[in-house]
Amino acid sequence: MKRCFALALAHVACALALAGCAQPEQRVQPGMDQQAIVAKLGPPKETYDLPNGGKRLMWPTQPMGSTTTAVDLDASGNTVSVRQVLQENEFYRAEVNKWTRNDVMVAFGRPFETAFFKRMNREVWSYRYLENNIDHMIFNFYFDPQGVLRQTQKQPDPKYDPSQRNVL
Repeated sequence: MKRCFALALAHVACALALAGCAQPEQRVQPGMDQQAIVAKLGPPKETYDLPNGGKRLMWPTQPMGSTTTAVDLDASGNTVSVRQVLQENEFYRAEVNKWTRNDVMVAFGRPFETAFFKRMNREVWSYRYLENNIDHMIFNFYFDPQGVLRQTQKQPDPKYDPSQRNVL
């Protein structure tokens, strides 16, 4: 009986601990200034200038993680928006034949991996993400030699493929 009670108590404690963990994008409110954001999330790992005179601050979990929190600030340094950018609806905003490497970098931050496919003459940037908060995927952006986005592609992340793991 004592063991069951202890186990139940441990489950309740774990559930309460998880419930108290807010995602970074839930801890930032519109209108907050950069100093308040840094106090809550720590210093950003990446910062990019936006066309409207504002800035985008980013907190990526790449190369092994699958999220990047982006906070957009207006020209006066106040929060306009906050969101998790490594997700399908964000990736599909990228415009093939129009966006450049810089557009992708500002939108999603640094990729976890880059490669060059000589036969295609394409540089590829790859980002890990969770599709529907379930499937571990990789989203790829293919750039021509001038740095223009020519193709996108998604694929399952082989890191999570059981057939790719070593069997002991």
